[in-house]
Amino acid sequence: MNIRNKRGALLAGGVAVAIAAAVSVTIAVTSSSASTAEKDTKEVKKANAQYKDVAVAKRDGFGELKDTKGIACIDDPAGGMGIHYVNGDRVKDATENATAPELVIYEPQKNGTLKLVAVEYVVVKADWTKAGHSAPPSLFGRQFSLVHEGNRYGLPDFYELHAWIFEKNSRGMFDDWNPKVSCANA
Repeated sequence: MNIRNKRGALLAGGVAVAIAAAVSVTIAVTSSSASTAEKDTKEVKKANAQYKDVAVAKRDGFGELKDTKGIACIDDPAGGMGIHYVNGDRVKDATENATAPELVIYEPQKNGTLKLVAVEYVVVKADWTKAGHSAPPSLFGRQFSLVHEGNRYGLPDFYELHAWIFEKNSRGMFDDWNPKVSCANA
């Protein structure tokens, strides 16, 4: 093998090692992040399991949220969200705590009961900014979405993140809409 071929082989080998190392680090980081998010969501599920009974949610300060048209159960062709119960005191607090969401979300069932399907985190943008934050809030390694004023709830700009903790979502745990959830029984 001549020197040119040796250099090429060494360079190719070095690049292959560097790529393999980068892939290993990426896999380790992704795996670590995924296991942390999974652990966090298990803690959220445990902390909020009491709200499977909507009477407990009401006792703890959650109340049914309706949009500006008086609609309580929110759905879309992409899927449903369900009926949101909001804790106003938590919304006023410009901090985010994974185990204490601002909203709990229920799907109406055929027998008239409500099934807990998700939690939602909400913070008013002005309150978040006033608390000294320059970047949007995040939990579970996910940045909250900004919902602008003029929204269906008549609220000022706010950040939100859904977490389908109690109902699997084929669109992803943090997607706004869940094709399995329906307002058909509302």
